[in-house]
Amino acid sequence: MNIALICILAIYGAVSLAALIAYGADKRKAKRGEWRIPEKVLLLLSFFGGAVGGLLGMVLFRHKTRHWYFWFVNIAGLAWQAVLALCVAFAV
Repeated sequence: MNIALICILAIYGAVSLAALIAYGADKRKAKRGEWRIPEKVLLLLSFFGGAVGGLLGMVLFRHKTRHWYFWFVNIAGLAWQAVLALCVAFAV
């Protein structure tokens, strides 16, 4: 496995973990009626490297699942992240 692919997957993992935590925290804050994490932050985390964590957060916490644009951004993010990883993997 090449070092570039390992780096990209590590970045995806870190950002996905951050997205998962953010979705969980936002759901908890929503239940408590507290200040919420802006949707823009959740969407940016998901699109720019954290699509796996974003999708897991949506499903595990049942959060933002009724908003079509969350599904769209997460799936689009997952698609481009997969394409980038495949391009790097087969570039060697």
